[in-house]
Amino acid sequence: MQDILFDASRLISRTERSAPTGVDRVCLAYAEWLVNHPVYRMVPVRSKHDQLAAVDDRWFRECLTDLRTRWTGVRDDRTLNANEKRLFAALETDHTAQSVIGEAPDPDQPKTGKKTRVWKQYFRSRRVDAPPPAKLYFNVGHTSLNTPDILSSLTAQGIQSIVMLHDLIPITHPEFCRPGDGDKHKRRVRTALRHASHIVVNSQYTADELLAFADRDQITAPSVDVAHLGLEPVFHAGVASTSRRPYFIHIGTIEARKNLAFLLTVWRRLQEKMGAETPSLVLVGRYGWENEAVLDHLQRGPNIQGLVHQVENLPDAALTDLMRGAHAVLAPSSVEGFDLPAVEACAMGVPLIASDIAAHRELVPQATLVDPLDGLGWLNALETATRHRPVAPAYQAPTWPAHFKLIEKRFLRPLAT
Repeated sequence: MQDILFDASRLISRTERSAPTGVDRVCLAYAEWLVNHPVYRMVPVRSKHDQLAAVDDRWFRECLTDLRTRWTGVRDDRTLNANEKRLFAALETDHTAQSVIGEAPDPDQPKTGKKTRVWKQYFRSRRVDAPPPAKLYFNVGHTSLNTPDILSSLTAQGIQSIVMLHDLIPITHPEFCRPGDGDKHKRRVRTALRHASHIVVNSQYTADELLAFADRDQITAPSVDVAHLGLEPVFHAGVASTSRRPYFIHIGTIEARKNLAFLLTVWRRLQEKMGAETPSLVLVGRYGWENEAVLDHLQRGPNIQGLVHQVENLPDAALTDLMRGAHAVLAPSSVEGFDLPAVEACAMGVPLIASDIAAHRELVPQATLVDPLDGLGWLNALETATRHRPVAPAYQAPTWPAHFKLIEKRFLRPLAT
């Protein structure tokens, strides 16, 4: 049995999170695939001072099991909390006077929990002078790429490195990201282009942006393979549910590039036009960055009080229930590399109204696509979908088995001989 190194840095840093991001889901899917592989043995490692550190294998496997049960929401003790119960109750009433809104982050309040995670990593890992004689190293979480040290050392030992890049948004659209993220991501992308053996991307759009970046920087890129991401089994077609009041749902971190301030402005106009018939909107996601305009709408916008709600960290079981009851999932983003919630909605047979951007045209072309700056177009699409609940067209969803079949064919099978 041959060893394959898996960079577990991101998953270890997520051990206390109650709900995953899209990249977190990818890391978990890869880790579970390698743990259960019949031919190769997964060896978990993480970055430590720009060097690889070994991670206790048994402990990491327990982490994977815990993350799977917690994020999927099948554990008996993961019942809805009080805020989540208020949300579901609000969707069953004609109208509520007050929106259900999660607590906004206090920028002056120091973050908690990081110290616990850091110490957990410290005691569960140790620096290694040289990794075991593995054939491959997988890094699918945008971690361990701040310097070329790790990838260079792997190359020197004859270990091929496979790096997944999910998007180049901090580089191409820095106005939507935290200050400094653009420069940080440039370092990561340059490290991958110059030192990775192969790069995997989640869409042709990401591949095009990556190769354009390499051309601008005059870097000869390694092989770049496009492999659409798979979905969790819970996001499958099912019976649509109904609620007393029509509602729509957006899933994703509340951040600038999601175009939610624009969406809430449209909702205000929708309320002015439809009055008591105005549908509700549920934003499912934690607060990110550059979201002051969204918070202003949620906390002080008089027209959307009782109509627009926000909740975070829903387990998948509750999230899919919420999605199946919606008239449509909304994805008004200004830019995406893949947009997992949009693909999940289509796989479930839930109608999707999405921005007309490259990633959506590639991945969900059958959805109702509206320019992300077309306020009247969004207004008309929402009013039409409210009055006549749309039926989602047929959709062939990407799957993890198909994704990993491509990865095996490209990287693993020749190594087994």
